[in-house]
Amino acid sequence: MSTVLAFDFGTKSIGVAIGQTITGTASPLDALKAKDGIPDWQSISKLCEQWQPECIVVGLPLNMDGTEQPLTARAKKFAHRLANLTRLQIHQQDERLSTVDAKARLFELGGYKKLTKGKVDSVSACLIFETWCVNQY
Repeated sequence: MSTVLAFDFGTKSIGVAIGQTITGTASPLDALKAKDGIPDWQSISKLCEQWQPECIVVGLPLNMDGTEQPLTARAKKFAHRLANLTRLQIHQQDERLSTVDAKARLFELGGYKKLTKGKVDSVSACLIFETWCVNQY
């Protein structure tokens, strides 16, 4: 069984989830605030200390046709900095439609009240992990 941290990168909010490879499921954690895509790196270090992940998955934002968009390069840079900070293996996972799916999941659980930005981002991180896990195992 492996513990994996997953991130849904954004310029204002970064969704975070903790996943287990044995079940292929993840639970949302509190989203991290970001200033122009820069998170509080100390908070990320604390998450790694607390959860002791084997690796990290970062969502890769792509256009619907699979091409890169401006946010793609920023997410790759975030993943690279995570690798340097944590010294863990970083996996990048296509995250197309994860936000749409996350909103649908949250809406089913509680209507519009559940659709806060941080919750959507962290549920998106769950979906990113689950997609990665299916592709890996």
